Amino acid sequence: MSSVAVLTQESFAEHRSGLAQQQVKVTALNSEEENDPPTYKEAFPPLPEKAPCLEAAQEPAGPWSKIRPIKASVITQVFHVPLEERKYKDMNQFGEGEQAKICLDIMQKTGAHLELSLAKDQGLSIMVSGKLEAVMKARKEIVARLQTQASATVAIPKEHHRFVIGKNGEKLQDLELKTATKIQIPRPDDPSNQIKITGTKEGIEKARHEILLISAEQDKRAVERLDVEKVYHPFIAGPYNKLVSELMQETGTRINIPPPSVNKTEIVFTGEKEQLAQAVARVKKIYEEKVWMVPRASHLPPTCSQLEEIFSVSQANSFTVSSVSAPSWLHRFIIGKKGQNLAKITQQMPKVHIEFTEGEDKITLEGPTEDVNVAQEQIEVMVKDLINRMDYAEINVDHKFHRHLIGKNGANINRIKDLYKVSVRIPPDNEKSNLIRIEGDPQGVQQAKKELLELASRMENERTKDLIIEQKFHRTIIGQKGERIREIREKFPEVIINFPDPAHKSDIVQLRGPKNEVEKCTKYMQKMVADLVENSFSISVPIFKQFHKNIIGKGGANIKKVRDLSCLHCSLCPLCKAPGNAGVRGQAESANITEVEVSIPSKLHNSLIGAKGRFIRSIMEECGGVHIHFPTEGSGSDTVTIRGPAQDVEKAKKQLLHLAEEKQTKSYTVDLRAKPEYHKFLIGKGGGNIRKVRDNTGARIIFPTSEDKDQELITIMGTEEAVKEAQKELEALIKNLDNVVEDSMVVDPKHHRHFVIRRGQVLREIADEYGGVMVSFPRSGTQSDKVTLKGAKDCVEAAKKRIQEIIEDLEAQVTIECTIPQKFHRSIMGPKGSRIQQITRDYGVQIKFPDREENPAPVVEPAVQENGEESGEGKEGKDTDPSSPKKCDIIIISGRREKCEAAKEALQALVPVTIEVEVPFDLHRYIIGQKGSGIRKMMDEFEVNIQVPAPELQSDIITITGLATNLDRAKAGLLDRVKELQAEQEDRALRSFKLTVTVDPKYHPKIIGRKGAVITQIRTEHEVNIQFPDKDDESQAQDQITITGYEKNAEAARDAIMKIVGELEQMVSEDVTLDHRVHARIIGARGKAIRKIMDEFKVDIRFPQSGAPDPNCVTVTGLPENVEEAIDHILNLEEEYLADVVDNEAMQVYMKPSSHEESKAPSKGFVVRDAPWATVNNEKAPDMSSSEDFPSFGAQVAPKTLPWGPKR
Repeated sequence: MSSVAVLTQESFAEHRSGLAQQQVKVTALNSEEENDPPTYKEAFPPLPEKAPCLEAAQEPAGPWSKIRPIKASVITQVFHVPLEERKYKDMNQFGEGEQAKICLDIMQKTGAHLELSLAKDQGLSIMVSGKLEAVMKARKEIVARLQTQASATVAIPKEHHRFVIGKNGEKLQDLELKTATKIQIPRPDDPSNQIKITGTKEGIEKARHEILLISAEQDKRAVERLDVEKVYHPFIAGPYNKLVSELMQETGTRINIPPPSVNKTEIVFTGEKEQLAQAVARVKKIYEEKVWMVPRASHLPPTCSQLEEIFSVSQANSFTVSSVSAPSWLHRFIIGKKGQNLAKITQQMPKVHIEFTEGEDKITLEGPTEDVNVAQEQIEVMVKDLINRMDYAEINVDHKFHRHLIGKNGANINRIKDLYKVSVRIPPDNEKSNLIRIEGDPQGVQQAKKELLELASRMENERTKDLIIEQKFHRTIIGQKGERIREIREKFPEVIINFPDPAHKSDIVQLRGPKNEVEKCTKYMQKMVADLVENSFSISVPIFKQFHKNIIGKGGANIKKVRDLSCLHCSLCPLCKAPGNAGVRGQAESANITEVEVSIPSKLHNSLIGAKGRFIRSIMEECGGVHIHFPTEGSGSDTVTIRGPAQDVEKAKKQLLHLAEEKQTKSYTVDLRAKPEYHKFLIGKGGGNIRKVRDNTGARIIFPTSEDKDQELITIMGTEEAVKEAQKELEALIKNLDNVVEDSMVVDPKHHRHFVIRRGQVLREIADEYGGVMVSFPRSGTQSDKVTLKGAKDCVEAAKKRIQEIIEDLEAQVTIECTIPQKFHRSIMGPKGSRIQQITRDYGVQIKFPDREENPAPVVEPAVQENGEESGEGKEGKDTDPSSPKKCDIIIISGRREKCEAAKEALQALVPVTIEVEVPFDLHRYIIGQKGSGIRKMMDEFEVNIQVPAPELQSDIITITGLATNLDRAKAGLLDRVKELQAEQEDRALRSFKLTVTVDPKYHPKIIGRKGAVITQIRTEHEVNIQFPDKDDESQAQDQITITGYEKNAEAARDAIMKIVGELEQMVSEDVTLDHRVHARIIGARGKAIRKIMDEFKVDIRFPQSGAPDPNCVTVTGLPENVEEAIDHILNLEEEYLADVVDNEAMQVYMKPSSHEESKAPSKGFVVRDAPWATVNNEKAPDMSSSEDFPSFGAQVAPKTLPWGPKR
């Protein structure tokens, strides 16, 4: 009796391709067979076997007949080099010279054996023996070193170059060895497609042929991509990739199926075009056969074990797919920190795969049925617990405010998170999303939501303004160490000022804060910039460095006078290239500058400038620091520009023309050397000596500047006669200075201390000024009055004269007393004694303050609130002798009498005075400012002390203490600030006007607009604040809208709102019946299509929600004429889309099996007899000891041998 087997639908789908000519009948096992079922071979006829070839018949049959024979590892090849290609033709004796050395070198390098011989045609024959690799390397070396080289190029498409190179360049190396050539392939960034080949003609031809073959092969190849749903990939791959491997082997095509972990559906085919088309067709066929086998709802690709079970029928339903409903926002809490919660479940049930899909409110579980059920229960419990104890809220805040909500380094948002124990998710900047999500404890979520909305509301009332300021002024506005910008920020503490990064080269400065403050700050900064622009004109005036101290004056008196008279800012420039340049900045009209042009032949320019500019610099210094500009060398221009004060420019012009004339006619130059310390004496006081020499001789004498390396070189220019005469006079002066003498003078010992104090500063000054003369005073305690001077004769005489002048000043000195109460001493001294030092320098006097009184009498206390004069009177009343002041109040001044008196007046002028200013009490806190910034700024600006009474005193009197010169300015500044504050109060009162508008709550959403667009526009346009009633607050009237702002603006905003309400009241709503099947098409992707219709017809269209009683009812709202037009348009669209829907449904009838066929009981499959899996022999296990099933060397059956051994 024959056995019967059953094929399920899955097995039938695998084999139905071979049943085209057969009729298959499906019969149930428990029913009687009307006809005998066909046999397996009848149902599935085997493929025809290959005809046995002659060689196969002759080969011995045996398990080891396919073993490849072992080949010899040493090979021999002969290469021939023609005479015309030989490198070394002219040799006296063959086998000697350079050729023999090269052969020995090749043998050592490669390990191959070389034998050379000469043919009859004088060509060279070379026999190379060795291993294959060594022979190929030797051949390449022979061709390169013994044969003349040629070169050729071959052009193939650029994209084929990588196939010539091969992986890691292996293919290129093999090709070079095989053809004994050098192949150069252009770099990837080189656009050329030419490949250069260097070698013998024969090798070049071989290499060219091989490269063209590779290119031709790539031309035949093609790439195709097939999009197949992920769920069908395992069926194409087969169990353990068996099916796809067979397909690749049969067609020679490479098939790349993405792994399950990669979310791609694209299968890539690579190979020759014909074979690739076959592979694609086969895969498409497999896909079409398997489409009906996988349920559409699951979309879960089976694993390898599942796939094998599908193919073998036995365990098709061993895996289950299930899902758990869980809000998507809870997914991360279910997963836990670093997946801890999920790991607990997966460790217990490793076969269960849990999948979370972003944006979906469900969790998918896949795995064995029992494990899936257990995991599902655990996750459901976790979800229920999280829903009970957690909540979330979403708020809309304009994304431009997000970074302010977050705060610096997340300070604000971290504080809210820690305070309310919630998680706040703010979208990143690149998403431009306004939605902020708060998750956590329900109470904490509501509190965090309230605080974030308050912060956002506060920010909405702020204003951001971009101020355009040229970048060159940014550093000036910021100031040194940020001092100036700190003052601005203290003046406007509520305004945030952001300067751009210097690297960005931007002129935009951003101001952000309350609108009024931003406007004030803008005006202030614009005024500052205008002043900077106006005062930014600058010129550099070259002034000899030794005269800087004369320009500055004692204590800066001269330079201060210049600043005050001309409203300029003057500064000495230590970094200027020309020593002694002084920078002067101010308005252009303040600088009386002229510019003239002089024509001097260009060939004389270099000689006029001199070595390193020595000659021209001497003219510039002599003429008050004019600027002389020569044209660039080689330009051919003769024009020389002189710029500076009119008088100095004219003087420089004359000298320059005179010098040019001398150079042109009778130029003669001599260099003279003299010690640098002698130069001052040679020049003389005010240039008297050198001017005398110039006037007498007519020669020009140029001394070195501090920048010149050679400080001893003096240059004399002019006619030969004048130069020689000047040289003679100067040499006489220098000789006289070289004549060192020693002299002495008498100085009273009481004056010695003045010269030697401060480490001999006075003596050092004398030595510097008078040619390094050495002045020696006797040691202290010797009681000698003899002072010795040593140096050049003229220098010694000048130094003696100067010492005598100093002694006369010392003898004329007097000491006077200045009585100022001790409490004012610190104020008079100034910071670090700066004021006293200034007075000392200005008047040339010595000032000594008394020691502080350690235990002052209590009588001093009430005098704190009095000025200096009143305090003095209070003390007189308590002292026994009213005429004698206290010792601690006496300041001693020493110097010439007239200077001491002037210094005393200056000291008394520094005694602070107190005045009172009446300021309304309610303005005091605004004057003080945030953390005292306002009052501190005024005190720093006017250099006074301002005392505001304590709040509990309710006093209007503010006290100002300071120098009399500063009090008037401080009082004026304080009163100006009071006026500003009063104006602000009035403005604030006007801005607080409130207006209430009654509007039906149903119109509120339309007035607010989408994302608040409409109401924001009204607020911005009219500069008002509009408040809608809180829906949750029942105590508020729900139809009242409050408008706050200036009265005129509030009324304008009210009119704008009422206009919108009037338009809304004219609107009508109509219901239209639209087939629900076309709703999605009309709405479009993300509502894009329906928004376009609403914008076009200016109507509002509402579609029914899911579960509505009438799913076809659509509501259109708007003006009557717009509503009618919109309805007509929608009905036209319905008619168009409905035709497509009907056609699609008609096609589905042919695509899907009918419902009554699906409801039938499952088929038992296709029955065949004598199937391979049902035979008895198939169940028998193989015999492990059988040499036939498992052959081995020990139990080998001797095969039939051939006389000449196995065939190769």
